[in-house]
Amino acid sequence: MNFDAIIIGGGAAGLFCAITAGRRGKRVLVIEHNAEVGRKILISGGGRCNFTNKSVSHENFLSQNPHFCKSALAGFSPQDFVELVRKHKIPYYEKTLGQLFCRESSRQIVDMLLTECRRSKVRIATRCRVESVRSPHVSEGSGERGDFVISTSNGDLSAPNLIIACGGLSFPKIGATGFGYDVARQFGHKIVETRPSLVAMVLEKRAYPKLAGISLEAVADTGRAEFREKLLFTHRGVSGPVVIQASNYWQRKYPMAFDLAPGVDVADALAANRHSTRKTANFLAEFLPDRFAAEFLETSLADKQLAQLSNADIDAIGQKINNWQARFSATEGYDRAEVTLGGVSTDKVSSQTMESKLHSGLYFIGEVLDVTGWLGGYNFQWAWASGHAAGNSL
Repeated sequence: MNFDAIIIGGGAAGLFCAITAGRRGKRVLVIEHNAEVGRKILISGGGRCNFTNKSVSHENFLSQNPHFCKSALAGFSPQDFVELVRKHKIPYYEKTLGQLFCRESSRQIVDMLLTECRRSKVRIATRCRVESVRSPHVSEGSGERGDFVISTSNGDLSAPNLIIACGGLSFPKIGATGFGYDVARQFGHKIVETRPSLVAMVLEKRAYPKLAGISLEAVADTGRAEFREKLLFTHRGVSGPVVIQASNYWQRKYPMAFDLAPGVDVADALAANRHSTRKTANFLAEFLPDRFAAEFLETSLADKQLAQLSNADIDAIGQKINNWQARFSATEGYDRAEVTLGGVSTDKVSSQTMESKLHSGLYFIGEVLDVTGWLGGYNFQWAWASGHAAGNSL
Protein backbone atom coordinates (compact mmCIF):
# COMPACT_ATOMS: atom_id res chain seq x y z
CA MET A 1 0.00 0.00 0.00
CA ASN A 2 1.19 3.51 -0.81
CA PHE A 3 1.24 5.97 2.08
CA ASP A 4 1.29 9.76 2.15
CA ALA A 5 3.03 9.67 5.51
CA ILE A 6 4.67 7.22 7.88
CA ILE A 7 4.76 8.04 11.57
CA ILE A 8 7.37 6.36 13.75
CA GLY A 9 5.93 6.14 17.26
CA GLY A 10 2.44 5.22 18.40
CA GLY A 11 2.28 7.46 21.43
CA ALA A 12 0.15 10.53 22.10
CA ALA A 13 1.77 12.78 19.49
CA GLY A 14 2.04 10.13 16.78
CA LEU A 15 -1.54 8.92 17.10
CA PHE A 16 -2.96 12.44 17.14
CA CYS A 17 -0.91 13.45 14.12
CA ALA A 18 -2.22 10.37 12.29
CA ILE A 19 -5.81 11.17 13.22
CA THR A 20 -5.46 14.78 12.07
CA ALA A 21 -3.91 13.81 8.73
CA GLY A 22 -6.32 10.90 8.23
CA ARG A 23 -9.32 13.19 8.65
CA ARG A 24 -7.94 15.18 5.73
CA GLY A 25 -7.89 12.11 3.52
CA LYS A 26 -4.19 11.34 3.86
CA ARG A 27 -3.08 7.71 3.82
CA VAL A 28 -1.15 7.27 7.04
CA LEU A 29 0.77 4.41 8.63
CA VAL A 30 1.82 4.44 12.30
CA ILE A 31 4.74 2.18 13.23
CA GLU A 32 5.04 1.10 16.88
CA HIS A 33 7.71 -1.29 18.16
CA ASN A 34 5.67 -2.28 21.24
CA ALA A 35 2.86 -4.83 21.14
CA GLU A 36 0.34 -2.02 21.68
CA VAL A 37 0.21 1.72 21.14
CA GLY A 38 -0.08 4.36 23.85
CA ARG A 39 1.83 2.58 26.60
CA LYS A 40 2.99 5.83 28.21
CA ILE A 41 -0.59 7.11 28.13
CA LEU A 42 -1.73 3.99 29.96
CA ILE A 43 0.65 4.42 32.90
CA SER A 44 0.33 8.19 33.18
CA GLY A 45 -1.46 9.94 36.01
CA GLY A 46 -1.51 6.84 38.17
CA GLY A 47 -3.51 5.05 35.48
CA ARG A 48 -5.99 7.89 35.01
CA CYS A 49 -4.09 10.03 32.47
CA ASN A 50 -3.76 13.73 33.21
CA PHE A 51 -4.62 14.39 29.56
CA THR A 52 -4.42 18.21 29.59
CA ASN A 53 -4.64 21.32 31.73
CA LYS A 54 -7.38 23.94 31.61
CA SER A 55 -4.85 26.76 31.33
CA VAL A 56 -1.86 26.34 29.01
CA SER A 57 0.59 28.92 27.68
CA HIS A 58 4.15 28.95 26.40
CA GLU A 59 5.24 29.95 29.92
CA ASN A 60 4.47 26.39 31.08
CA PHE A 61 7.23 24.98 28.84
CA LEU A 62 11.01 24.93 28.76
CA SER A 63 13.02 25.11 25.54
CA GLN A 64 16.12 26.86 24.25
CA ASN A 65 13.60 28.76 22.13
CA PRO A 66 10.81 29.58 24.62
CA HIS A 67 8.60 30.98 21.85
CA PHE A 68 8.72 27.91 19.61
CA CYS A 69 5.65 26.21 21.09
CA LYS A 70 3.35 29.27 20.82
CA SER A 71 2.00 28.63 17.33
CA ALA A 72 1.13 24.96 17.81
CA LEU A 73 -0.46 25.60 21.21
CA ALA A 74 -2.57 28.38 19.70
CA GLY A 75 -3.67 26.05 16.90
CA PHE A 76 -5.00 23.36 19.20
CA SER A 77 -6.20 24.32 22.67
CA PRO A 78 -6.99 22.28 25.78
CA GLN A 79 -10.68 22.94 25.12
CA ASP A 80 -10.32 21.36 21.68
CA PHE A 81 -9.11 18.15 23.27
CA VAL A 82 -11.73 18.30 26.02
CA GLU A 83 -14.43 18.48 23.34
CA LEU A 84 -13.09 15.25 21.84
CA VAL A 85 -13.10 13.61 25.29
CA ARG A 86 -16.72 14.70 25.78
CA LYS A 87 -17.67 13.46 22.33
CA HIS A 88 -16.49 10.02 23.39
CA LYS A 89 -18.39 10.36 26.69
CA ILE A 90 -15.29 9.84 28.81
CA PRO A 91 -15.93 11.02 32.40
CA TYR A 92 -13.20 13.35 33.67
CA TYR A 93 -12.55 15.66 36.58
CA GLU A 94 -10.33 18.57 37.60
CA LYS A 95 -7.88 17.54 40.29
CA THR A 96 -5.79 20.59 41.26
CA LEU A 97 -4.36 23.59 39.46
CA GLY A 98 -6.44 22.94 36.33
CA GLN A 99 -5.24 19.35 35.86
CA LEU A 100 -7.81 17.22 34.02
CA PHE A 101 -7.87 13.45 34.64
CA CYS A 102 -9.97 10.53 33.45
CA ARG A 103 -12.37 9.59 36.22
CA GLU A 104 -12.06 5.90 35.41
CA SER A 105 -9.03 4.79 33.38
CA SER A 106 -6.36 6.09 31.02
CA ARG A 107 -7.30 3.14 28.80
CA GLN A 108 -10.29 5.27 27.73
CA ILE A 109 -7.97 7.84 26.13
CA VAL A 110 -6.10 5.15 24.20
CA ASP A 111 -9.38 3.58 23.08
CA MET A 112 -10.63 7.00 22.00
CA LEU A 113 -7.51 7.58 19.90
CA LEU A 114 -7.77 4.13 18.33
CA THR A 115 -11.44 4.72 17.48
CA GLU A 116 -10.53 8.02 15.82
CA CYS A 117 -7.71 6.27 13.93
CA ARG A 118 -10.16 3.71 12.56
CA ARG A 119 -12.58 6.44 11.52
CA SER A 120 -9.75 8.24 9.74
CA LYS A 121 -8.60 5.00 8.05
CA VAL A 122 -5.18 5.16 9.74
CA ARG A 123 -3.14 1.96 9.48
CA ILE A 124 -1.22 0.86 12.60
CA ALA A 125 1.62 -1.68 12.63
CA THR A 126 2.62 -2.88 16.10
CA ARG A 127 5.59 -5.10 16.97
CA CYS A 128 7.33 -3.38 14.08
CA ARG A 129 10.93 -2.40 14.75
CA VAL A 130 12.58 0.28 12.61
CA GLU A 131 16.10 -0.68 11.62
CA SER A 132 17.12 2.26 9.46
CA VAL A 133 15.84 5.30 7.59
CA ARG A 134 17.16 6.29 4.18
CA SER A 135 16.76 9.81 2.89
CA PRO A 136 14.86 10.49 -0.32
CA HIS A 137 16.87 10.70 -3.49
CA VAL A 138 16.29 13.44 -6.01
CA SER A 139 15.67 12.07 -9.48
CA GLU A 140 18.04 13.47 -12.05
CA GLY A 141 16.57 15.84 -14.59
CA SER A 142 13.14 16.31 -12.99
CA GLY A 143 14.50 17.47 -9.62
CA GLU A 144 11.64 15.66 -7.93
CA ARG A 145 12.25 14.28 -4.48
CA GLY A 146 11.62 10.59 -3.89
CA ASP A 147 10.35 8.84 -0.79
CA PHE A 148 11.88 8.15 2.57
CA VAL A 149 12.64 4.45 2.83
CA ILE A 150 12.15 2.89 6.24
CA SER A 151 13.64 -0.56 6.76
CA THR A 152 11.70 -2.44 9.41
CA SER A 153 11.39 -5.91 10.89
CA ASN A 154 8.35 -6.24 8.59
CA GLY A 155 10.22 -5.20 5.45
CA ASP A 156 10.87 -1.93 3.66
CA LEU A 157 8.26 0.82 3.64
CA SER A 158 8.28 4.16 1.88
CA ALA A 159 6.46 7.49 1.91
CA PRO A 160 7.17 11.09 0.88
CA ASN A 161 6.62 12.27 4.48
CA LEU A 162 8.21 10.89 7.64
CA ILE A 163 7.13 11.97 11.11
CA ILE A 164 9.37 11.21 14.09
CA ALA A 165 7.14 10.79 17.14
CA CYS A 166 9.06 8.22 19.15
CA GLY A 167 9.53 10.33 22.27
CA GLY A 168 12.52 10.67 24.54
CA LEU A 169 14.42 8.46 26.96
CA SER A 170 12.05 8.40 29.92
CA PHE A 171 10.57 5.02 30.92
CA PRO A 172 12.98 2.70 29.07
CA LYS A 173 11.12 -0.26 30.59
CA ILE A 174 8.23 0.47 28.21
CA GLY A 175 10.51 0.73 25.21
CA ALA A 176 11.83 4.31 25.21
CA THR A 177 15.03 4.71 23.21
CA GLY A 178 17.12 7.46 21.64
CA PHE A 179 16.13 6.43 18.11
CA GLY A 180 14.45 9.77 17.35
CA TYR A 181 17.63 11.63 18.21
CA ASP A 182 19.64 9.31 15.96
CA VAL A 183 17.37 10.07 13.01
CA ALA A 184 17.57 13.80 13.73
CA ARG A 185 21.38 13.68 13.74
CA GLN A 186 21.35 11.64 10.53
CA PHE A 187 19.55 14.50 8.81
CA GLY A 188 21.77 17.24 10.26
CA HIS A 189 19.73 18.36 13.28
CA LYS A 190 21.43 19.20 16.56
CA ILE A 191 20.38 17.67 19.87
CA VAL A 192 20.03 19.83 22.96
CA GLU A 193 21.62 17.93 25.86
CA THR A 194 19.12 15.56 27.42
CA ARG A 195 18.50 14.46 31.01
CA PRO A 196 15.68 12.94 33.07
CA SER A 197 13.13 15.48 34.27
CA LEU A 198 9.86 15.74 36.15
CA VAL A 199 11.56 13.34 38.51
CA ALA A 200 12.50 12.80 42.18
CA MET A 201 15.89 14.17 43.26
CA VAL A 202 18.83 12.69 45.17
CA LEU A 203 20.36 14.90 47.88
CA GLU A 204 24.06 15.59 47.44
CA LYS A 205 25.34 15.06 50.96
CA ARG A 206 22.82 14.43 53.70
CA ALA A 207 19.60 12.56 53.07
CA TYR A 208 16.98 12.11 55.78
CA PRO A 209 16.03 8.40 55.67
CA LYS A 210 14.18 8.62 59.00
CA LEU A 211 11.81 11.14 57.37
CA ALA A 212 11.06 8.88 54.38
CA GLY A 213 7.32 8.94 53.75
CA ILE A 214 6.71 12.28 55.49
CA SER A 215 5.21 14.99 53.31
CA LEU A 216 4.53 18.67 53.86
CA GLU A 217 3.43 21.72 51.91
CA ALA A 218 6.42 23.56 50.46
CA VAL A 219 7.37 26.33 48.07
CA ALA A 220 10.23 25.69 45.65
CA ASP A 221 12.04 28.72 44.27
CA THR A 222 14.05 27.69 41.22
CA GLY A 223 15.16 31.21 40.38
CA ARG A 224 13.02 31.08 37.23
CA ALA A 225 9.70 29.85 38.60
CA GLU A 226 8.03 29.18 41.95
CA PHE A 227 5.83 26.20 42.78
CA ARG A 228 3.76 25.49 45.88
CA GLU A 229 2.74 21.87 46.35
CA LYS A 230 3.53 18.82 48.46
CA LEU A 231 7.13 17.76 49.13
CA LEU A 232 7.81 14.13 50.06
CA PHE A 233 10.97 12.88 51.78
CA THR A 234 12.46 9.65 50.42
CA HIS A 235 15.33 7.45 51.59
CA ARG A 236 17.73 9.15 49.16
CA GLY A 237 16.31 12.62 48.80
CA VAL A 238 13.00 14.29 48.05
CA SER A 239 10.05 13.83 45.72
CA GLY A 240 6.43 14.99 45.58
CA PRO A 241 4.81 17.38 43.08
CA VAL A 242 6.78 20.47 44.15
CA VAL A 243 10.13 18.69 43.66
CA ILE A 244 9.05 17.05 40.41
CA GLN A 245 8.01 20.47 39.08
CA ALA A 246 11.24 22.09 40.20
CA SER A 247 13.37 19.31 38.67
CA ASN A 248 12.82 20.87 35.23
CA TYR A 249 14.95 23.81 36.39
CA TRP A 250 17.65 21.94 38.30
CA GLN A 251 21.27 22.90 37.61
CA ARG A 252 23.87 20.72 39.29
CA LYS A 253 26.15 23.56 40.42
CA TYR A 254 23.40 25.56 42.13
CA PRO A 255 21.30 24.77 45.22
CA MET A 256 17.51 24.94 45.07
CA ALA A 257 15.60 26.89 47.72
CA PHE A 258 12.60 25.41 49.55
CA ASP A 259 10.33 27.07 52.10
CA LEU A 260 9.14 24.14 54.21
CA ALA A 261 6.68 26.22 56.23
CA PRO A 262 5.08 28.63 53.75
CA GLY A 263 3.10 31.37 55.46
CA VAL A 264 4.99 30.98 58.74
CA ASP A 265 8.04 33.07 59.62
CA VAL A 266 9.76 30.48 61.77
CA ALA A 267 12.36 32.87 63.19
CA ASP A 268 9.64 35.32 64.28
CA ALA A 269 7.59 32.50 65.84
CA LEU A 270 10.60 31.28 67.81
CA ALA A 271 11.53 34.79 68.93
CA ALA A 272 7.97 35.48 70.09
CA ASN A 273 8.13 32.41 72.36
CA ARG A 274 11.72 32.60 73.49
CA HIS A 275 10.88 32.52 77.21
CA SER A 276 9.16 29.12 76.91
CA THR A 277 10.70 25.99 78.40
CA ARG A 278 9.26 23.84 75.60
CA LYS A 279 11.66 21.93 73.41
CA THR A 280 12.23 23.55 70.04
CA ALA A 281 11.20 20.39 68.14
CA ASN A 282 7.93 20.14 70.08
CA PHE A 283 7.11 23.79 69.43
CA LEU A 284 7.78 23.45 65.68
CA ALA A 285 5.46 20.43 65.57
CA GLU A 286 2.56 22.89 65.83
CA PHE A 287 2.98 23.79 62.14
CA LEU A 288 5.25 21.02 60.85
CA PRO A 289 4.69 17.24 60.75
CA ASP A 290 5.42 15.24 63.89
CA ARG A 291 9.06 14.15 64.18
CA PHE A 292 10.02 16.43 61.32
CA ALA A 293 11.96 19.09 63.25
CA ALA A 294 13.60 16.50 65.52
CA GLU A 295 15.09 14.73 62.48
CA PHE A 296 15.60 17.68 60.16
CA LEU A 297 17.40 20.02 62.54
CA GLU A 298 20.69 19.39 64.27
CA THR A 299 20.01 17.53 67.53
CA SER A 300 21.70 20.31 69.51
CA LEU A 301 19.05 22.74 68.25
CA ALA A 302 16.02 20.44 68.19
CA ASP A 303 16.50 19.45 71.84
CA LYS A 304 17.06 22.95 73.18
CA GLN A 305 14.35 24.75 75.10
CA LEU A 306 13.12 27.88 73.36
CA ALA A 307 14.48 29.93 76.24
CA GLN A 308 17.96 28.52 75.55
CA LEU A 309 18.05 29.58 71.91
CA SER A 310 20.46 32.35 70.99
CA ASN A 311 19.70 34.87 68.25
CA ALA A 312 22.08 32.93 66.01
CA ASP A 313 20.21 29.70 66.79
CA ILE A 314 16.89 31.31 65.90
CA ASP A 315 18.26 32.65 62.61
CA ALA A 316 19.80 29.27 61.76
CA ILE A 317 16.54 27.40 62.38
CA GLY A 318 14.53 29.98 60.44
CA GLN A 319 16.88 29.73 57.48
CA LYS A 320 16.91 25.92 57.53
CA ILE A 321 13.10 25.73 57.40
CA ASN A 322 12.03 28.83 55.45
CA ASN A 323 15.02 28.86 53.08
CA TRP A 324 16.39 25.33 52.89
CA GLN A 325 19.19 25.33 50.33
CA ALA A 326 19.03 21.80 48.94
CA ARG A 327 21.87 20.56 46.80
CA PHE A 328 21.20 17.58 44.56
CA SER A 329 23.76 15.17 43.15
CA ALA A 330 21.46 13.49 40.65
CA THR A 331 17.92 12.71 39.60
CA GLU A 332 16.34 9.32 40.21
CA GLY A 333 16.97 8.57 36.52
CA TYR A 334 15.02 7.85 33.36
CA ASP A 335 13.23 4.89 34.98
CA ARG A 336 11.44 7.32 37.29
CA ALA A 337 11.32 10.41 35.05
CA GLU A 338 8.06 11.45 33.43
CA VAL A 339 9.81 13.26 30.59
CA THR A 340 13.15 13.92 28.92
CA LEU A 341 14.44 17.47 29.13
CA GLY A 342 16.15 18.65 25.94
CA GLY A 343 15.92 16.86 22.61
CA VAL A 344 15.92 17.80 18.93
CA SER A 345 16.82 21.48 18.67
CA THR A 346 13.97 23.63 17.40
CA ASP A 347 16.36 25.91 15.49
CA LYS A 348 15.85 24.05 12.22
CA VAL A 349 12.20 23.03 12.73
CA SER A 350 9.17 25.08 11.65
CA SER A 351 7.10 26.20 14.64
CA GLN A 352 3.97 26.28 12.45
CA THR A 353 4.24 22.82 10.88
CA MET A 354 6.93 20.91 12.84
CA GLU A 355 8.65 20.23 9.50
CA SER A 356 12.41 20.15 9.25
CA LYS A 357 13.95 23.19 7.59
CA LEU A 358 16.81 20.99 6.42
CA HIS A 359 14.82 18.18 4.74
CA SER A 360 11.33 18.71 3.38
CA GLY A 361 8.90 15.98 4.32
CA LEU A 362 10.65 15.24 7.65
CA TYR A 363 8.77 16.20 10.82
CA PHE A 364 9.44 16.04 14.57
CA ILE A 365 6.62 16.12 17.12
CA GLY A 366 6.04 15.57 20.82
CA GLU A 367 8.67 14.77 23.42
CA VAL A 368 11.47 14.13 20.92
CA LEU A 369 11.71 17.90 20.46
CA ASP A 370 13.40 20.31 22.86
CA VAL A 371 10.06 21.32 24.38
CA THR A 372 9.32 20.17 27.93
CA GLY A 373 6.20 21.07 29.88
CA TRP A 374 5.50 21.38 33.58
CA LEU A 375 3.85 18.59 35.53
CA GLY A 376 0.07 18.75 35.21
CA GLY A 377 -1.05 17.75 31.70
CA TYR A 378 1.15 20.19 29.79
CA ASN A 379 3.27 17.55 28.04
CA PHE A 380 0.18 15.76 26.77
CA GLN A 381 -1.18 19.07 25.48
CA TRP A 382 2.10 19.59 23.64
CA ALA A 383 1.75 16.12 22.13
CA TRP A 384 -1.79 16.85 20.88
CA ALA A 385 -0.88 20.35 19.64
CA SER A 386 2.37 19.46 17.87
CA GLY A 387 0.76 16.35 16.34
CA HIS A 388 -2.17 18.46 15.17
CA ALA A 389 0.18 21.04 13.60
CA ALA A 390 2.10 18.40 11.65
CA GLY A 391 -1.02 16.47 10.67
CA ASN A 392 -2.58 19.59 9.20
CA SER A 393 0.49 20.40 7.12
CA LEU A 394 0.95 16.99 5.47
